[in-house]
Amino acid sequence: MPYFVYKISPPRQLEHLATVDQYQDARATVRGRREQEPRETGVEYRLIFARQQGEAEKILSTPRDERVIGED
Repeated sequence: MPYFVYKISPPRQLEHLATVDQYQDARATVRGRREQEPRETGVEYRLIFARQQGEAEKILSTPRDERVIGED
């Protein structure tokens, strides 16, 4: 299965940047993009492992639940 690299712009607009077979290459691509992007833009770069591009976009567009650490 390939790795898909995405640029996520507010408000959750996905832009497919690359499809890579090797994890190390995908990770290097994402890290390079993150270094070039100013933090105040709110743009994220994500890498996702999926069978096909449609599945990757579905996973990335689904909001994640807030992570709860410990009990109150």
